[in-house]
Amino acid sequence: MITINRLTKLYGDFKAVDQLSFEITKNEIFGLLGPNGAGKTTFISMLCGLLPANEGRIQFDGFSSTDTKSLIGYCPQENIFYPKLSCMEQLMFMGEMYNIPSAQAKERAAALLNKLGLTEKANVQAAKLSGGMKRRLNICLALIHNPEILILDEPEAGLDPQSRILVREFIKSIGHEKTVILCTHNMDEADRLADRIAIIDKGKLLQLDTPQNLKKSIGEGDRIEIRVEPTTDKQLDDFVAVLSGIFVNVKRGTDCILMNHVDFSTQLVLIKEQAKAFGIKINELKLRENTLEDVFIHLTGKELRS
Repeated sequence: MITINRLTKLYGDFKAVDQLSFEITKNEIFGLLGPNGAGKTTFISMLCGLLPANEGRIQFDGFSSTDTKSLIGYCPQENIFYPKLSCMEQLMFMGEMYNIPSAQAKERAAALLNKLGLTEKANVQAAKLSGGMKRRLNICLALIHNPEILILDEPEAGLDPQSRILVREFIKSIGHEKTVILCTHNMDEADRLADRIAIIDKGKLLQLDTPQNLKKSIGEGDRIEIRVEPTTDKQLDDFVAVLSGIFVNVKRGTDCILMNHVDFSTQLVLIKEQAKAFGIKINELKLRENTLEDVFIHLTGKELRS
């Protein structure tokens, strides 16, 4: 278990991480969600021991290693590798840095390359790999020393659909044997993979629960999404005020309104009549299930910033 207690990081008067407190269970896939600037990467850097905390502490319990360097494997958001080394050479060199015997490092490297679809590229220079292959190589590099905790910062960034599915399945499989911390602003990715999810913004923890419970927290029934043409804040606020008397969990973004209702079909005419009355043109109106992005909008009142 990883216990984070009142963790805070300051840059002058700016709080990048603000009194974060929660626990991560051993051998779970833990999602960390939030927009750019939410404090995710700062928190991860503190977890890895790369940044000191101004306040609070991080405690690792129940793991065989107390050395953060060997305990954690970190795949950062930006790919890091030696361009003129082949995939196998990269992994062997990294294994040497962790004092892994050569034969063991070679065996482990071959297994990782196979799991991430890079066996045929084992002897190809990293610079000549596609973007998706480079990303997969970086995941291999984070795992060569067989860490108990794997931190993945935007692991699916820049991947083509085929690579995305491969990486997603790999993360699912490795989640049974390691503690995986998945740092992302991709709500769909977290929903598919994470056992529990922490949503943070402006360095603060907004909510922490399973994906299913998070989505249930914003109401039952149909999720209605209305996209409108740009209009004045007053027009949109007045329209939302009327809808709030009929629907549940009404939230507005810049050009969208989200809400719940158990029987949407009976209210369709009313929505169109009220939009016309306030001079609002509806571009799109659709029903769907609750998503984690809906949860984010419900908590912050705004759409996710990518």
